[in-house]
Amino acid sequence: MKVNVQLFAAARDAAGTKSVSVLLHNHGTVRDLRAALIQDYPQLAAWVGIARFAVNMEYAIDDTALSLSDDVAMIPPVSGG
Repeated sequence: MKVNVQLFAAARDAAGTKSVSVLLHNHGTVRDLRAALIQDYPQLAAWVGIARFAVNMEYAIDDTALSLSDDVAMIPPVSGG
């Protein structure tokens, strides 16, 4: 299945785009998504391990199963004042 991932902050800057797509096997998890992102988009490798992922606007753990219709976002740590 093809999963579209919205990128924010430094991840968006690193990729040079606001979203990316990766192929996962059916019933792939956020953990599988992390691995696929590193493989397909090496420029995101520095952020994938420390980013939070949201699935359908709720933070997800690595064991969260993904489906084709899910809205997925990669949110790296941000700082500000």
